[in-house]
Amino acid sequence: MNYVIAVLADRIQAEEAYSALEKEGLPLAQVSILGRGFKSADEFGFIDPEKPARKQALKMAVWVIPLGFIGGLAFNLATDYQLVPAVGAIGNRILGGIFGALAGAMGSFVVGGGVGLTSGSGDALPYRNRLSEGKYLVVVQGAPNITNQASRILRQCSPESLQAYVDPTQV
Repeated sequence: MNYVIAVLADRIQAEEAYSALEKEGLPLAQVSILGRGFKSADEFGFIDPEKPARKQALKMAVWVIPLGFIGGLAFNLATDYQLVPAVGAIGNRILGGIFGALAGAMGSFVVGGGVGLTSGSGDALPYRNRLSEGKYLVVVQGAPNITNQASRILRQCSPESLQAYVDPTQV
């Protein structure tokens, strides 16, 4: 499935672009307007960037937390540091492991979640931001001949940006 996404400044431009596509005979079932009063990003299916970020952080935590525990335990063994003298050597090693596991958990959620938030959403985040700014998107999806025709028509409407995509899951 191919997509063409045009970012337009206001509702009037978006409706003019939709009308231009309609006049050229494009199937309207494959044309969507996103923005205030039309479909939202969630209704259209743009990925919420927080979901992949959370998923990536949890995946990372699965292996970083046990490694953090082992690292904390090894550090305590190497330094023989007595964090809480009352619990003895074994208790301090376990505390070192627990603190290492906590550091691993923080790292996985900060690094894994942060990277997932910035890169896991692809171009969905910039489009969500444009919608938040009050802009409108006209999206045409379909076969290459339809999206190529839509690109030519939408270019005449002077959009702020015009981007074409090929859905990698459909190739």
